[in-house]
Amino acid sequence: MPDRNYCVVGGSSGIGRALVARLRGDGASVLTLSRRSEVANPAGHHVWDATCDPFPEAATGKRCNGLVYLPGSIRLAPIGRLSARDFRDDFEINVVGAVKAVQAMLPDLRAAAESGEGAAIVLVSSVAARTGLGMHASIAVAKGAVEGLGRALAAELAPHVRVNVVAPSLTDTPMAGRLLTSDKQRDMAASRHPLRTIGTADDIAAAIEYLLGADSRFVTGQVLNVDGGLGALRG
Repeated sequence: MPDRNYCVVGGSSGIGRALVARLRGDGASVLTLSRRSEVANPAGHHVWDATCDPFPEAATGKRCNGLVYLPGSIRLAPIGRLSARDFRDDFEINVVGAVKAVQAMLPDLRAAAESGEGAAIVLVSSVAARTGLGMHASIAVAKGAVEGLGRALAAELAPHVRVNVVAPSLTDTPMAGRLLTSDKQRDMAASRHPLRTIGTADDIAAAIEYLLGADSRFVTGQVLNVDGGLGALRG
């Protein structure tokens, strides 16, 4: 991927950090955005809170071969304990933030596409969007909307910009840390998956890297489930 430029929103932790390492390892330039400062990449990083800040203009204006939007939430609670504000907050971070990023970066993505380099967008959903999981109502609603957004954008931006979605299951990242605090929790989580293991940040990053690259040039409008078989298999 030499001479290619990517923008990774949520690139300072977890899946985002793993993805940035992969892309840079292939020689690409990567711009990162997140709510926290990025000490390791101060020159190529912008602090951005997707829930309340306008997209930083300084992050735009350069051809972009791929945009990845990773910010999300894990809000697990029975429906009776979820407020309307909870649903709005999850929708804001997962969906509205993604819309802001796409709108801001679209001219740069189109510039890369028009130059013949190709351009792609990857959004992140969850196994909960398609698989009924108790205590997941709010996040399932938000991630279901992410998948709908991905398909709509894929139709609208074809043939120039490809748009796909990755749908992970529980992944060993800082955001999921409170669900994996003991060996018992980790074993229980792994046992729910047909592959009897938990995904790593790099597992998901590898799928995203594939959807950004030339090997997926004939793939758009898809949801790639990277979930240890949880969404499709029983047994």
